[in-house]
Amino acid sequence: MTDLIVVRVSNLIGAALDWAVAKAEAVPVFIDHQGWVRKLPDDTSAWRPSWNWAQGGPLFDKHLGSAHHNSHLEDDSCRYSAGPAGAGIWLYGPTALIAFCRTLVITKLGDTVQVPKELMP
Repeated sequence: MTDLIVVRVSNLIGAALDWAVAKAEAVPVFIDHQGWVRKLPDDTSAWRPSWNWAQGGPLFDKHLGSAHHNSHLEDDSCRYSAGPAGAGIWLYGPTALIAFCRTLVITKLGDTVQVPKELMP
């Protein structure tokens, strides 16, 4: 059994964020032997909505997402703010998809989520 840890959504990145997006969207996923999050039943491709526009883009459209480039921010870790329509909050991220996915998760699951420990950097 996978050990779960509690993480603030604003700190999620990579596979841990993708896992949380899957939980927020009720997408069945598993972690393969290489530590990739994969969608069931099609385990041939990684589930990476926070990176892959082919997966994250439809979520962005489904939730009427918006993104804003924050040119005044010097830190590359928070260049964008984004979120689904009507969320009332926007989180930051280094890319528009990461910012959007973080806000999607926080609006559906709350400020903190449980993710498999092995997915954390």
